[in-house]
Amino acid sequence: MRREAASLVGALLTAGCATAAPPSPAGPPAGVRWDYQLGGASEPGEGVGIVVRDRTAAPAAGLYSVCYVNAFQTQPGGDGVPPDLLRTPGGAPVEDPDWPGEFLLDVSADGARDRVVDLVGGWVAGCAADGFDAVELDNLDSWTRSAGLLTRSDAEAVARALTARAHEAGLAAAQKNAAELAGTDLGFDFAVAEECAAYGECGAYAAAYDVVLAVEYADGPFAAACAAGLDGVAVVRRDRDVRPPGEPGAVTRWCP
Repeated sequence: MRREAASLVGALLTAGCATAAPPSPAGPPAGVRWDYQLGGASEPGEGVGIVVRDRTAAPAAGLYSVCYVNAFQTQPGGDGVPPDLLRTPGGAPVEDPDWPGEFLLDVSADGARDRVVDLVGGWVAGCAADGFDAVELDNLDSWTRSAGLLTRSDAEAVARALTARAHEAGLAAAQKNAAELAGTDLGFDFAVAEECAAYGECGAYAAAYDVVLAVEYADGPFAAACAAGLDGVAVVRRDRDVRPPGEPGAVTRWCP
């Protein structure tokens, strides 16, 4: 009986090991400078160890590279996804009021979500194939600009599916904005936060993640974020169009 019991316990342990979820891929290192290069790739500045670039760009050689993906909206020009756009009751696509030319993807029901996850999941897989270490899934907060056509639970369902796709591809996944979702069980490994000092949100991200990549677009909030010195929060000051150095209006600075 004891031998049979031991065999049964062994089998259960083996089965448990076989079905255990793999660990999340490594997130970015803490305590190093980072750069936000969405407006065009450029040579990283001195001391930069983390670079975020658009999915159409190459990762930064030898540095921790994060791939930007507009996961809940189109890029200007459409990204080839008009059939999956969110529509008003009158049939018009829903444009982001803050970013003209970007239209919201329809994540309001299971079938629509599946199409979006398959589309965006393909982009995520492409980031992995190109050699990126992580993916930034932008516009998680699109539901707040959907005129009530989308809900928080819609966004959460897609976020869980996309972080799972990222992990399966070997990429860590970054939460982008939506501070009210920081610390919820969506599968994110770190955060990229725009203007968290300007909106008083840096502490919410820092409480939820070991690493927060914070970008500020104005001098006052940038100075405040640097002065706060929150553990794990790396701050960069960029111009709002994140232009490459040398272009008119380009700004790139780090905390002293």
